Amino acid sequence: MKKKLLLVTAILFAAAFSAFAADVTGKWTYEQAGRGGGAPMSRTITLKADGGKLTGNVPGFAMPGETAAPVEISNAKIDGDKVTFDVKMDFGGNEFITKYEGVVTGDQMKLKIIRPGFNGGDAPAPVEVTAKREK
Repeated sequence: MKKKLLLVTAILFAAAFSAFAADVTGKWTYEQAGRGGGAPMSRTITLKADGGKLTGNVPGFAMPGETAAPVEISNAKIDGDKVTFDVKMDFGGNEFITKYEGVVTGDQMKLKIIRPGFNGGDAPAPVEVTAKREK
């Protein structure tokens, strides 16, 4: 009897915890400063939450005039209103991981984007942006 009660309590606790997770499913768009002080670029992240699982993609990088293929996110987590995920990209045989840390409030997500350094150099300062959910 105690085992059944413990199991039911654990299931209810898990259901209640997932109910408090932020609703992050959708497309989130933010403006990113252009290269060399150029015009800002619009970037859209696509996320899908399914229970405790988070999947999605971010736009890759492409040369001007080219279309960037989306890159899948990895190591994604939702903890209440906090979202974290990584994006792995390959440049010339070198893998770089960009980390995203966000806090969701309604239809806004404040993101900190942490990029790695290139060619053994220091990493640039994290970039903070506010993404808005597309309706």
